[in-house]
Amino acid sequence: MPRSLRARLTAGLVCLLALACTCVGIVTVLALQGFLVSRLDQQLVTAGGRFAASLEHEARPDADNVPDTRGQADGTFGARTLDGRVTVAAVVHGAADLTVPLTTRDRRTLLAVLPDGRPRTIHLSATGAYRVAAWRGDDRDILLTGLPLHPVEETVHRLEAVESVVFAAVLVTAGVAGALWVRRSLRPLDELDRTARDVTALPLAAGQVAMPPPLPADRPDTEVGRLTHSFNQLLGHVGDALDRRHRGEERLRTFAADAGHELRTPVATIRAHAELALRQAAPLPGDVRHALERIEVQSRRMSVLVDELLLLARLDAGRELRREPVDLTRIVLDATEDAAARHPGHRWELDLPEEPVEVTGDPERLQQAVTNLLSNAGRHTPEGTRVDIALSAGPRWTRLSVTDDGPGIPADLRARVFGRFTRGDTSRARATGSTGLGLAIVDAVARAHSGRAEVQSRPGRTCFTLVLPSARDGQPVEPP
Repeated sequence: MPRSLRARLTAGLVCLLALACTCVGIVTVLALQGFLVSRLDQQLVTAGGRFAASLEHEARPDADNVPDTRGQADGTFGARTLDGRVTVAAVVHGAADLTVPLTTRDRRTLLAVLPDGRPRTIHLSATGAYRVAAWRGDDRDILLTGLPLHPVEETVHRLEAVESVVFAAVLVTAGVAGALWVRRSLRPLDELDRTARDVTALPLAAGQVAMPPPLPADRPDTEVGRLTHSFNQLLGHVGDALDRRHRGEERLRTFAADAGHELRTPVATIRAHAELALRQAAPLPGDVRHALERIEVQSRRMSVLVDELLLLARLDAGRELRREPVDLTRIVLDATEDAAARHPGHRWELDLPEEPVEVTGDPERLQQAVTNLLSNAGRHTPEGTRVDIALSAGPRWTRLSVTDDGPGIPADLRARVFGRFTRGDTSRARATGSTGLGLAIVDAVARAHSGRAEVQSRPGRTCFTLVLPSARDGQPVEPP
């Protein structure tokens, strides 16, 4: 069965036409056959049993009281039966009569013909199909006369051959013309398909999106015209929604950047005053010292949050990053050393290639992404957890994987683990100072470098992978 709509419509048209041609052919063949057989029956009734009667009196053909009635058409069949046996059977051939050899089956067939004068079809072994009729003779015998069906069959077969050739030519012509017509009629659907594929290729997830222009809909009273009109309305609604989303994202990024810049100074001032008060030589009451220490800790946390929000705002805005060769092996070594110092209860294992691995990108941003991955593994797994850091370089992609044997990520959090302010354990994350932006920064940095961040997790094994292009010319590489 054809899959495309164009092929199905063309095949359906050809099948319907073939069915119509078949019906016309069957009706015409049956009508012609019936007409020719009826004419043959009229000739048979008109001829009556004269040829069979001449066979009956063949011993004395010149008698005065019995005329010679053998002047029949060529191929006329005659037979005589008496007392349940066939006494004679012949067929006209030119000016003579030829005796027909009969088999036992032929004799039974002739004896079964009723002498009622009604034509019927029989088949003889030596002469083929005949239309025969029977009448009672003068000597208690039965006289049979028949006319051959061969001319009728030849005429019918000739009509069938002519109709087959004509109908085949009609079907081929109709198939070609129908395919061209269907293709022209469905041309607007091809435009719809191309436009839809162009829309799916657009980066709809973020940024300003330029939607394709509306398609022309010349005939709104047709199905294709109504579909085109509805598709244009859909494009308009999608374009409006994307514009509103982009404006909202721009306002949110502007707000985050402005808020970050505005918060930096007061947060730094609060932190400085808290540190200054704690350094006073005069003894402070215990509750006052505790309050100042909490202010210092929270101001530090607030500073980290502001810095991360500003970084995400810059990455979302698409600002150009530095493009220079970066020794990723050195970044991984330094980040692992720092993570081991912060989480000495974990077992940190490194698997690095013999040669240094270089990528093209912004060293500060890549340093932050690797640090966030290792900090995430150390912060959200219990002490004693083994963390394996593996770095591998291929011809196109460089992969950094951080695998731990901790409890794993819950299934409901796995799909949004790279989202902003996503925490696996809210109370624990707040107690340890997590902002919920670490993995979001990893994902944003990876995308800014034309790469991606991945996660696979199950109880007892969680693997975060940072995939970066291995290109060294600074050109962005389209991720697979």
